[in-house]
Amino acid sequence: MDKIYDIIISPVITEASMDMMAAKRYVFKVMPNATKPEIAAAVEKAFGVKVKDVNTMNVRGKQKRVRYNPGYTAAWKKAIVTLTEDSKTIAFFDGLN
Repeated sequence: MDKIYDIIISPVITEASMDMMAAKRYVFKVMPNATKPEIAAAVEKAFGVKVKDVNTMNVRGKQKRVRYNPGYTAAWKKAIVTLTEDSKTIAFFDGLN
């Protein structure tokens, strides 16, 4: 397993992800080759919480155009992490609400 900060790249801050925080679900951008057990272990170790479930999805790059040149944005992997009911919340996200 890689280091925990290599697996979790960044949190995803959107309106939809903020709405999921009430149900103790948090969204992270993760390394494309990370597995669900690796993501769960990294979140537990980094934030000191208990993970119940991890859902992952690959986000395809969108087609964009800059002036006359067509291209794509980068593809990435998203992980939605659900915490157990008796687990504490992640302190990083508490100030964002």
